[in-house]
Amino acid sequence: MSELFIQRPITTTLIMVGIVLFGLIGYRALPVSDLPNVDFPTIQVTASLPGANPETMASSVATPLERQFSTIAGLNTVMCKQRSRRRRGNCRLECRIHQR
Repeated sequence: MSELFIQRPITTTLIMVGIVLFGLIGYRALPVSDLPNVDFPTIQVTASLPGANPETMASSVATPLERQFSTIAGLNTVMCKQRSRRRRGNCRLECRIHQR
């Protein structure tokens, strides 16, 4: 098999150039994303206070929880939603990658 490539250097060169071209075209066609899809770590907290109105829920439940959550290191966002006497909060934590 190697004799064929030794005896025909032009054919060998054309095959090599073809393989390199296909490799370059294939490399350029690879999908590369600068920022890959990442699921950020989140914490979901649900609190309820039976018989409480929305104002009481906000002052007695949501505000103290938000104060406590704000002391967590690396916490980026705190979102609270009121839904029929229930308070739901989502906390998104900062995602850091440590490289050595």
